[in-house]
Amino acid sequence: MSTATLVPVLAALGDDSRWSILGALGEGEASASALADRLPITRQAIAKHLAVLREAGLVVPVRAGREVRYRVLGTELSATARRLDAIGVAWDRRLAAIAEIAESL
Repeated sequence: MSTATLVPVLAALGDDSRWSILGALGEGEASASALADRLPITRQAIAKHLAVLREAGLVVPVRAGREVRYRVLGTELSATARRLDAIGVAWDRRLAAIAEIAESL
């Protein structure tokens, strides 16, 4: 996952309401209306948040008759987690090297 891909994902995840929506969708597909019934967010706001999550590649709409439900794309979340883990490992290596230099002085 490139930085160009990671930045919009992290920006999308940087909102409490979107985290709540992703958490609710983690329990199963749901429409914007169903999410509005479960969360303290208006249907219109949920629709806007879903658009941001969709643009970032975190959710996908799924037609169920006349209803549009949304599903979390776990692969994108997993890729984001792997990228963040790699960044953490790199920082751990750097900090260990700095500690080793400091201790040798």
